[in-house]
Amino acid sequence: MSDKTRILVVEDETPIRRGLCDVLAFHGYAPTAAEDGTKGLELARSGDFALVVLDVMMPGLDGFTVCERLRAENLGVAVLMLTAKGAEEDVVRGFEAGADDYVTKPFSIVQLMARVKALLRRVRSPERFALGPFEVDVDRLAVRRGDVLAELTKRDVELLAHLAQARGRIIDRAELLTEVWGYTRADAVETRCVDVHIAKLRKKLAAIGAEALIQTVRGAGYRVD
Repeated sequence: MSDKTRILVVEDETPIRRGLCDVLAFHGYAPTAAEDGTKGLELARSGDFALVVLDVMMPGLDGFTVCERLRAENLGVAVLMLTAKGAEEDVVRGFEAGADDYVTKPFSIVQLMARVKALLRRVRSPERFALGPFEVDVDRLAVRRGDVLAELTKRDVELLAHLAQARGRIIDRAELLTEVWGYTRADAVETRCVDVHIAKLRKKLAAIGAEALIQTVRGAGYRVD
């Protein structure tokens, strides 16, 4: 079996699907293609994929539904959604469905690969790290306090790891976009993905009484004490 990182591409437009697979293969990954959401969900359930590149608008099961089902089944795969240009509501809905990041069509190869590499980058932290009375389990993708546990995504863990490493320091959105999301020019990006993601993460943390773990510093960014 190949030791290349496996990526599932779920896209109903044949030229885009083939192009994505060609680009991923050129960069050393092992892509698998699915032409619709139903087939994509089936493959995601049965294959050991590190990342799913998922189109939003598809016949049958759309990308939002596929993503929601992946998350409901606790499949710890990263999800990169493909959205229409200017459709901010799709971006927000994608994050609400559990997506880790997005790119808008049409996109450049450089932009696509930057997002792919950022999502596949392993968390630079121990298998576990502490945040006060809470423990983040990197491999398990969870945070716990005693016997109470909340499930996390890979992006959640990366975000908490970066905040933990900078404990006490205010981290602005540009730094998070660069270090966690993998943007190369975060200062030129207009996106709400950081705020949306942290709002969702706080809801998960609320299940173990840790909703106040990430503090908002108005006009400056975020901090973990």
